[in-house]
Amino acid sequence: MNLPEVTVKDLLEAGVHLGHKTFRWNPKMKKYIFGEKNSIHIIDLSKTLELLKNALIELHKSVSCGGKVLFVSTKKQASELVAETAKETENYYVNFRWLGGMLTNWNTISNSIKRLKNLKKNIAEEDSGFTKKELIKMNLEKEKLERSLGGISDMKKLPDIIFVIDTNIESLAILEAKKLNIPIIGILDSNSNPENIDYPIPGNDDARRSINLYCNLIKKTILDAKKNIKVAEQEDKTGRIKKAVDKKINNQQNGKKNVSS
Repeated sequence: MNLPEVTVKDLLEAGVHLGHKTFRWNPKMKKYIFGEKNSIHIIDLSKTLELLKNALIELHKSVSCGGKVLFVSTKKQASELVAETAKETENYYVNFRWLGGMLTNWNTISNSIKRLKNLKKNIAEEDSGFTKKELIKMNLEKEKLERSLGGISDMKKLPDIIFVIDTNIESLAILEAKKLNIPIIGILDSNSNPENIDYPIPGNDDARRSINLYCNLIKKTILDAKKNIKVAEQEDKTGRIKKAVDKKINNQQNGKKNVSS
């Protein structure tokens, strides 16, 4: 396991320590708060660093075993970064709007994804036989579905772990994941509710610099874990080839013994 290096200085420079105005805080975050300055809560970066490393370790373990990650953040500051990170690591994302039942009613969502794929196929066909009016209507439906489901259109089953930025906004996603016992890694700002988060990471969930840092660390962790999968697959392949060769040699030797006898 080769986790990306990160220090308190890195967190500080990215503004991870900056929480919200003190009047907006969630008292349940008290144990993660270092203090306050200019009526703004300051997050304890020593705790952030420890919990961040714990989350990355669990993420690495999951991905090393072939686990898939679902990135969730529909807020403006994070939506693009979440999509980019998911694509670069060949995972899934929701960055426009969380539809109720995306996890708990997967069969219905799967049907909507099939509809999206059929629309793409029909629109792409030159001789589809559809009128211009029908094609315009189909395009509008496709764009609507693409915004909500495009990031999970290749997801064949429920994710093995989800990564959430802004647990307040994405509370529905968290409830669904919790109901299905899907582990949750969540960025918790000073106004967040830490309940139901399996691997909390206390930190600024609004600043783009902070979000970029989180996504970069997550990306590096996933890519390293995927290397382990490739090594394991290669070792398994080599082992199977060796076993087949040994079996062939044994068969040949047994054949010679039978002939000589």
